[in-house]
Amino acid sequence: MEIAALVAVTLLLGALVGLVALAVGRRKEEKREEIEQTVESSVESSAAKGPTSKKPKQEKQRSRKDKPAQHSFSDPLLASSLKGHSGNVTCLDFSSNGKYLASCADDRTVRIWSTKDFLEREHKCLRANVELDHATLVRFSPDSRAFITWLANGDTIRILKMIKKDDGTFSFKAAPEDFPQKHKAPIINIGIAETGKFIMSASTDTTIHIWDLKGELLASINTNQMTSSYAAVSPCGRFVASCGFTPDVKVWEVCFGKGGEFREVARAFDLKGHSAGVHAFAFSNNSHRMVTVSKDGTWKLWNTDVEYKKQQDPYLLKTVPCSSSEGSRVALSPDGRVVAISNGCNIAMYDAATGNLEKELHGVHSENISDLRFDINSRFLVCSGDKAIRVFHNAPGYQAAIKDMQDMLKKAQNEAMKQRLQQQIKDAQSALDTVLTARIE
Repeated sequence: MEIAALVAVTLLLGALVGLVALAVGRRKEEKREEIEQTVESSVESSAAKGPTSKKPKQEKQRSRKDKPAQHSFSDPLLASSLKGHSGNVTCLDFSSNGKYLASCADDRTVRIWSTKDFLEREHKCLRANVELDHATLVRFSPDSRAFITWLANGDTIRILKMIKKDDGTFSFKAAPEDFPQKHKAPIINIGIAETGKFIMSASTDTTIHIWDLKGELLASINTNQMTSSYAAVSPCGRFVASCGFTPDVKVWEVCFGKGGEFREVARAFDLKGHSAGVHAFAFSNNSHRMVTVSKDGTWKLWNTDVEYKKQQDPYLLKTVPCSSSEGSRVALSPDGRVVAISNGCNIAMYDAATGNLEKELHGVHSENISDLRFDINSRFLVCSGDKAIRVFHNAPGYQAAIKDMQDMLKKAQNEAMKQRLQQQIKDAQSALDTVLTARIE
């Protein structure tokens, strides 16, 4: 009996000791967690107030080093890289007076760059904030005193006016109201007519809307191209064009009366000749030429200076093999001498008259090129694809201009004309030599 009682007491004591040990262990664990939480709170508080010891500074420096390095690119034709955006640049546009380049990015800003600073070491820009949203597209007004943006979250157009201050800088003021939401599919482009009479917006579902400058809808177009890949307003301000899944480009004239009142959108002409869908197109400055790039692996140059009202069709000038892909963009220099085509992160530049490939630029950006265009004087080609904007000398344009002047010199009969052309050729060759020997540090 005594042995049994002793065993029972021993087991009870063992159980009590086990329970006490367990309770102590739990309390220690709770204490450890409380201490860890206190330390974490202290660290977070210190981080919010700023580093108070050497260790946080070292951690901050280490995190900076861990950030991916900026994409580096160099080429003899690279005039400059414009760096200011903290997000990827999605759209570029030159003002019609040639003084400014506008860029927008997903960092909620639109930046206005001075083209006269392209060759300088410092590239200052004016910053316009896009409140509670970010712009994916930007276009200058004809008077270069305002610009329109497409809002990514708002799915609408917002107008911002550039107000010049007494010190020569600008402030930016948004219009009281954004345009009404009308598109039901992702937007592909917006534009303003050089005449100032209308604004265009186009979406992937083959819808194009024509607006007045106050946001009133004037007309809607169904392109009947299944899906649209690109649309634009011509530089002359008369036409709107679209391309997409079908192997053609459709062009409409936006017609106004003598008093400036809107009349209608009338079909003007089509560019037919590709064997597959068209990625993109571009106009020359006078709209007498158009260039198209297609999934069929070619680009085509067209003469669009025709009497379309008398049923005269544009005629094909040239077909050239090229590399392209979904999202490819094409630019035609305003003087019509150079064609530039993007393919992923690469750019190819062609002589428009001969179709010869004059320059290839590989790995220009770390991501696919989002926009590509020439300045109004055909001096520079600019592109975007990541946080930087690349500015290139248009050397193929200089070369084409020299060739044109040499041809004119052969035909010149007037001695004064010959001397003038010889001097112009000499000056152009000197400028070209400077460009070709220049290097970006």
